[in-house]
Amino acid sequence: MIISRQLTRLSLAGVLLGLSVAANARSEPQPSAVDIRRTSFGVPHIRAENERGLGYGIGYAYAQDNLCLMANEIVTVNGERSRYFGPDQFTIEERANPASDVFFNWLNTPQAVAGFWQAQTPEVRDLIDGYVAGYNRSLAERQAQGLPAQCQGDWVRPIAAEDLVKLTRRLLVEGGVGQFAEALAGATPPAAVAQAADGAQSFQLAAERQQRFALDCGSNAVAIGSERSFNGRGMLLANPHFPWVGGMRFYQMHLTIPGKLDVMGAALPGLPMINIGFNQHLAWTHTVDSSKHFTLYRLQLDPKDPTRYVLDGKSLPLDKQTLTVNVKQPDGQVKPVSHVVYSSVFGPVVQWPGKLDWDNQFAYSLRDANLENDRVLQQWYAMNRATSLKDLQASVHTIQGIPWVNTLAADDQGQTLYMNLSVVPNVNADKLAKCSDPRIGLKMIVLDGSNSACAWDIDPNAAQKGIYAAEQLPQLLRKDFVQHSNDSAWLVNPAQPLTGFSPLISQDSQPLGLRSRFALDRLGALAKTGKLAAADLQRMVMDDQVYLAAQVLPDLLKFCSADAAAQASVCASLKAWDGRANLDSGPGLVHFQNVMQTLQQSPDIWRVAFDPKDAQHTPRGLAFERPEVANALREAMLASAELTTKMGLKPDIRWGDIQVVSSGGQQTPIHGGPGPLGIYNAIQSVPRTDGKLEVVSGTSYLQIVTFDEKGPHAQGLLAFSLSSDPASKYARDQTLAFSQKQLSVLPFTEQQIKADPQYQVQTIRESDEKTGTVAAQ
Repeated sequence: MIISRQLTRLSLAGVLLGLSVAANARSEPQPSAVDIRRTSFGVPHIRAENERGLGYGIGYAYAQDNLCLMANEIVTVNGERSRYFGPDQFTIEERANPASDVFFNWLNTPQAVAGFWQAQTPEVRDLIDGYVAGYNRSLAERQAQGLPAQCQGDWVRPIAAEDLVKLTRRLLVEGGVGQFAEALAGATPPAAVAQAADGAQSFQLAAERQQRFALDCGSNAVAIGSERSFNGRGMLLANPHFPWVGGMRFYQMHLTIPGKLDVMGAALPGLPMINIGFNQHLAWTHTVDSSKHFTLYRLQLDPKDPTRYVLDGKSLPLDKQTLTVNVKQPDGQVKPVSHVVYSSVFGPVVQWPGKLDWDNQFAYSLRDANLENDRVLQQWYAMNRATSLKDLQASVHTIQGIPWVNTLAADDQGQTLYMNLSVVPNVNADKLAKCSDPRIGLKMIVLDGSNSACAWDIDPNAAQKGIYAAEQLPQLLRKDFVQHSNDSAWLVNPAQPLTGFSPLISQDSQPLGLRSRFALDRLGALAKTGKLAAADLQRMVMDDQVYLAAQVLPDLLKFCSADAAAQASVCASLKAWDGRANLDSGPGLVHFQNVMQTLQQSPDIWRVAFDPKDAQHTPRGLAFERPEVANALREAMLASAELTTKMGLKPDIRWGDIQVVSSGGQQTPIHGGPGPLGIYNAIQSVPRTDGKLEVVSGTSYLQIVTFDEKGPHAQGLLAFSLSSDPASKYARDQTLAFSQKQLSVLPFTEQQIKADPQYQVQTIRESDEKTGTVAAQ
């Protein structure tokens, strides 16, 4: 059975009161100064004497660059979008406002927020309180000057510590129940199915968003050790693929507390610490893992009442939680609307028409392991302060706060580390066999909700009840390399396969993604030419090779030569194409993408089928000699020709004319392309009405770190630039650099920072707020 931390009404009131009083107490002005030193592209290097001051500087700088973004996300995680923007609008993620509001009112209850806050360390609380104060000061200054056009309204307000807790909790469930917001908000008993049926379009969008999660939030990572690096020390390539807009948009910064903390990298909105970065001795990054972070439970309903379920032979009522969402009416008035969320002991009931139906026999509950993860901020702050790879690994083993990503790292001693140590439900293979229907498969885990023996196992060595202990999860320490691109842990390094884990953790003997195959092939080829340097890692991303083209393009061209019915214009474009996704690559890339997107839906197109014993090189080749494959090829080519004609693409058009990102009325051409084609520089873009493709996610914060006896040397950039304000001078500058494949030195030492040609410093104190002064040097 699930045992969750419950707060009594008395203790909850005390915690909420304590949160408010403590926040006010820590808001007293501090005598120490905070330096915000900006270098090229506006990257802030924030230096303070303690966590309170550091958080103050982070919040202040972030609001200078992304005030409107943060204000919008605060409205979202508070479940207030329908109140301010009406019920007919959508979030950035294309989720209808009412469903979003119901979900976040359910997720971020006062009890949940208070419980999370109560679990934080004093250092984390100081960082959060400082962030809040710094953000609010920056907001007040901007309000006095006039807010940007995109966030003028009563929905822009000062924030509180609770708001940052809510942002963090949203991040935690992105890999779990966060993908089921519509299913949670739309779950209704059989007698009231109209509500769920009315949201068919919302569920279609939700399904597409769920399928895209690993693409929008994917990543590549390579850590090189002493046996393969040019100087015998560690090297790291961090290439997370994250959204270019919204609440998952990275922010670049450098944080220093003299004698305690010195770390640089990138963080998600509202987090006063680095998620992916480097310090004096090590560098690390994350990749979205393939582990399961939630399970569904199929509830056997009481035949007399579909709001009751049978557990161990006893009929139990579903809990009913009434939520109130304030909804703006056409006349401008705000009307409260009630909504009931049903839950079993396993979690909330979710209903997905055609997939997870709530009828008179069954319903489905979802249990997300990260709902109980209150350790995530403590985890990342411990990683920020780690002084060795051993220290980093020990912190993850002890805290177990990483939500749904792998960690790869390298250090100045030439060691590399891979850890799949995220929060995973403790369900072993035996329990899975006894409690699930094998016909459902392993893509989504559905357990028997009528038997309490099917609840997650409890390991006393785990940091949280119901999850696997760290020592039971995949990890690998090596001196040659580790790599990962969102596959399982199986072939992080083929010389030492990681096998034998629960299917919820990692599945071996499964086909590798094409980005993983590309990385392994490239690393293998580089091993034959000598030691690796930073430029080799940079080229893995920036040469924009389409790995799948090497596997099938020769067969496509043979088909074009041998088949009289092959589409001539498509064949001509494929023949002229350079096999890459560069700005000057021709329309052959578009046709290749269209054709392969169709063909890859069939598992029977390959000349050489997948072989677990040769996973790095199979499947490969197109079996166009088979009539069914030839027919599919003809149809796919014809469809691509018709589509490009409809898009208005000319035969001499370049990829850079097609794939762009818009900012402030200007368009920037973007190289790279879909990860499923094996393009390491994975870029996701969506069709526009003018025939172009608008970039929405992909390569985001790019970081290449090496070490010598003096410390780290880093190059990188933030592909979408630092500021989301179109009027900012930092809204497009790094995007242009990315378009031109120009990485920059990331200034880390005092000498590098002060020597930067764009160096500027702003010194702030909380006491300045009373006088309205800002000291500048």
